[in-house]
Amino acid sequence: MAIDPVCGMEVDEKTAKFKTEYKGDTYYFCAPGCKYMFEEDPEKYLREGPVGME
Repeated sequence: MAIDPVCGMEVDEKTAKFKTEYKGDTYYFCAPGCKYMFEEDPEKYLREGPVGME
């Protein structure tokens, strides 16, 4: 299982519908919104980690 870098949810790499490549690594997301947020500022999420959605 991968961890969504935006919200911290577990995502199954085999069935994930939302993923993106960044600097040679693949990142998996639980929803299109998380993917979009990551793609807007990937360094923020890689530096700060998941923000958690309340």
